[in-house]
Amino acid sequence: MRRRDFITLLGGTAVAWPLAASAQQPAMPVIGFLSAASSDTNADRMRGFRQGLKDTGYVEGENVAIEYRWAEGQFDRLPALAAELVRRQVAVIAAVGNSAAVAAKAATTAIPIVFNVGDDPVRLGLVASLARPGGNLTGINIFTTELVAKRLELLREMVPAATRVAVLVSPHNASSESTVRDTAAAARAMGLQVQVLNADTSGEIDAAFATLARERSDALFVDPNPFFTSRRVHLVNLASRLAVPAIYFDRAFAEIGGLMSYGASLTDSYRQGGVYTARILKGTKPADLPVLQSSKFELVINHQTARMLGITVPPGLLARADEVIE
Repeated sequence: MRRRDFITLLGGTAVAWPLAASAQQPAMPVIGFLSAASSDTNADRMRGFRQGLKDTGYVEGENVAIEYRWAEGQFDRLPALAAELVRRQVAVIAAVGNSAAVAAKAATTAIPIVFNVGDDPVRLGLVASLARPGGNLTGINIFTTELVAKRLELLREMVPAATRVAVLVSPHNASSESTVRDTAAAARAMGLQVQVLNADTSGEIDAAFATLARERSDALFVDPNPFFTSRRVHLVNLASRLAVPAIYFDRAFAEIGGLMSYGASLTDSYRQGGVYTARILKGTKPADLPVLQSSKFELVINHQTARMLGITVPPGLLARADEVIE
């Protein structure tokens, strides 16, 4: 072989080596994150999700990518957003909220789905059973609908003179029917009257509060759903303006002036979702991961708001609170 041919061959091999090495690098897996909420209302929770990924060996931007799809409180956008993630061929979909989980399930039977829902996932049709989910879905149940009676009981304890409670629901939320049914049943047992108010837009929220004021409801119970989370400042301001005591499902409401909140720790449930998502990326099948039940719940009381409303918080309620905001 001539010296020039040998050098040319050697040079070609030198170029081929990095190309071959590059071709052997595994593609970074992509997680599709689907939520009916908005990104600005989920910053703390997303830190929990990323922590769950990190605890199981994945760091966003280093060895895993996340494609985010936020419906911004518009539930009718969820099916199209889920379809986008399916076309993107993500490795797994993390679906947060009942409606997001239902949309993801309808979009694919092949891509694994990790849900974070507030209603019984069997009742929602997501899994066959909690212990043996079957199919391509598993996840976490945060018991928002199961806690309806407890939340109403806490509101009654805070406002013992209340006889008429307004229940604000979003009809497009997948769990609204069960919330209305369970709240009515719990209210009857407590001797309370229930007034159901529907709202799917900011304008409808204003109209619902106008009805609340006209009907002179004594207290307000807000249905757990992402749309109301994304409008929490609006809701808390209206409740404050009308001086109506209200209980919410998420501590984020109490932190900005809502009277009280009770529900699962969403940061912790998101962390659990991150762990399950990572396990699936490592090869575990959703059918082999039983649905987790949230075990960390938080009662948060805004004492400053209580004083503003002229409410003396019962000592027993203060003692049970996980956090009292002064």
